[in-house]
Amino acid sequence: MNNKWNKAIYKIWSPIYDKFFNSGSFLNSRKMIFQEKSFNSEQKILFVGVGTGADLELINHYDLDITAIDYSPEMLNKAKKKFSNTPIQFLEMDAQQMNFMDEQFDIVIGSLILSVVPDANKCFDEMVRVLKKDGEIIIFDKFSPKGKKPSLFKKTIRPLIKVLGTDIGLNFEELLETQKIKLRIKEDAPIMFNGMYRKIVITK
Repeated sequence: MNNKWNKAIYKIWSPIYDKFFNSGSFLNSRKMIFQEKSFNSEQKILFVGVGTGADLELINHYDLDITAIDYSPEMLNKAKKKFSNTPIQFLEMDAQQMNFMDEQFDIVIGSLILSVVPDANKCFDEMVRVLKKDGEIIIFDKFSPKGKKPSLFKKTIRPLIKVLGTDIGLNFEELLETQKIKLRIKEDAPIMFNGMYRKIVITK
């Protein structure tokens, strides 16, 4: 995967994205994550890889200070149309190289983003960089099972699946390794598909 390829892939995905990832099990999982979380107007909140805005639909966004970024203009435009009458700031931006100051946000939300960016380590490092001390990162994504090596089948098809714009072999524990001194895992829970998708909450 690379940025140009991802932009092309998500141009194709944008018209049908909500049918797959904002319905059924995915919608129920998103509801579980955001119904359990309360936000307040004093917090600066960043949605990394906001896509079509599926997560924004599940929170009381009108009274919140929200910035939402995505690298795909087509996905971002769909989100903008949904929330045209809100104060949400939408920005076209690379999650691997954000144009924000250090420690700018109280909450950083990465929903189905780490597994789709070309370099998950860069994206995760950026999420940590822009998070304030005592801030919180909320992640919903698919990862390899903890302590298990991927099967031969998964290793074989992983490069092919990447062509479609996602990684089925991402290991969160490896992502965390370089940042673990700064971070504390507050919650790590299986959400769907036998734990392939997890909710992970981290504090800085």
